[in-house]
Amino acid sequence: MEINEIIQQRQEKLARLQAAGKPVFDSGFDGQVNIGQALSTFEENKPVALSGRIFAKRSHGKVFFMDLRDVTGKIQLYIKSDYIGKENFALLDNLEVGDFISVKGDLFKTHTGEFTVKVMEFRVLAKALRPLPEKWHGLKDVELRFRQRYLDLISNEEVKNVFILRTKIIAAIRKFLDESGYLEVETPMMHYIAGGAAGRPFVTHHNEYDMQLFLRIAPELYLKELLVGGLDRVYEINRSFRNEGVSTRHNPEFTMLEVYTAYSDYAGMMKLAQDLITYVAKEVLGKTEFEYQGKTINLALPWLEKSFYGIVKQKFEISPEDSPETMLKKLQAKGKAREVQFLSRSQIAKIIEEVLEEDMSINPTFVTDYFASMCPLAKNKKDNPYVSERFELFIAGMEVGNAYSELNNPIEQKQRFQEEIKDAKPEDKKNVDEDYVLALEHGMPPAGGLGIGIDRLVMLLTNQASIRDVILFPLLRPQA
Repeated sequence: MEINEIIQQRQEKLARLQAAGKPVFDSGFDGQVNIGQALSTFEENKPVALSGRIFAKRSHGKVFFMDLRDVTGKIQLYIKSDYIGKENFALLDNLEVGDFISVKGDLFKTHTGEFTVKVMEFRVLAKALRPLPEKWHGLKDVELRFRQRYLDLISNEEVKNVFILRTKIIAAIRKFLDESGYLEVETPMMHYIAGGAAGRPFVTHHNEYDMQLFLRIAPELYLKELLVGGLDRVYEINRSFRNEGVSTRHNPEFTMLEVYTAYSDYAGMMKLAQDLITYVAKEVLGKTEFEYQGKTINLALPWLEKSFYGIVKQKFEISPEDSPETMLKKLQAKGKAREVQFLSRSQIAKIIEEVLEEDMSINPTFVTDYFASMCPLAKNKKDNPYVSERFELFIAGMEVGNAYSELNNPIEQKQRFQEEIKDAKPEDKKNVDEDYVLALEHGMPPAGGLGIGIDRLVMLLTNQASIRDVILFPLLRPQA
């Protein structure tokens, strides 16, 4: 049957319900509980009121059986003409899979042990004018799954479970940090200057002030201003935006956790990252060893450490003293970035990191000793000014976290901002963030900062290969 025919039939059923005086977009019964509560507190002949969506319907003469489902579970409905009256029973022909109803009745178990409601009254809460995806085939079209996520959630139970788990992961992160004495804060999503991380921003305009603004790349600078203000332990679970490529690991709009701890450093952030991620895994999975894409990740093992400085020296003969042009030539000599004419140090770092990911262990690995020239907001090591006190955390070969000892010298920070602008391509040039430098001039305590990609962490803990599978509404091209 064609979709237009189905819609027409359903509209006719809607009209028949309304003509019979049955409210169609009604409210549920008072005192209703969810299906999960009804099942967990089951007593024979106990009266209940429930609401949900019809997922199956079977007629046997003067009896209808329906499967009613909400997010907490499924229960069978037993509807008999003798209980609800002949007129109401006749209206059941106008209900079908996809409709929402509310019922009142008594609980009982069938002879096969199935939990069932003997329905005494029903109300129609919503009429579905379009059919749901076929029950046994689900929704397989990947583009349609992302574009109409509501259908994906209805037809694919495992998808719904991924997003329920995502919520539990974020709740566990909050619980860990709150109990560790951190204060959750909110910082602006519109910035005067796109800063706090490398990345191309989305540009917007404020009409009242007639000024250009940028959707935030990262909340880092505002969070560190709070350290200046005396809030020693802060975190934000934030939405950030980067006007860059889309892939299985990148979405232009993404969720980050950023944590800042006064009187700490990057070594302290290593411990925080390990403690936090291990805690979350235990809280939501009940274990620290789990499978990701056919391989076993073990969070309980000692986490590995590798030196960025040592790896790139061995693989590409690149040294931190090299200019961007020299780094690019050495990469090209090894078959990388062949067509590129110019790259900044941060862009070169991304190319190198992509190569590193290919050889990374499945288990958690801290990559340390990043070049100072690639880390404008991090302190340098005392014994080697060309190397920063920074690490990136890789799990399953995927970058999950980034941390460093925060640079708190305002004079050096301003110089680094100026050098970063000088090295940037013309279209990427931006102003020095004088407001942040001003804050540092009032004194910021030594601190460690840690960023963790929430979407990627959810990918790992739910065994999903693509970031689109853990974002409810990923960005898609408009339909033609």
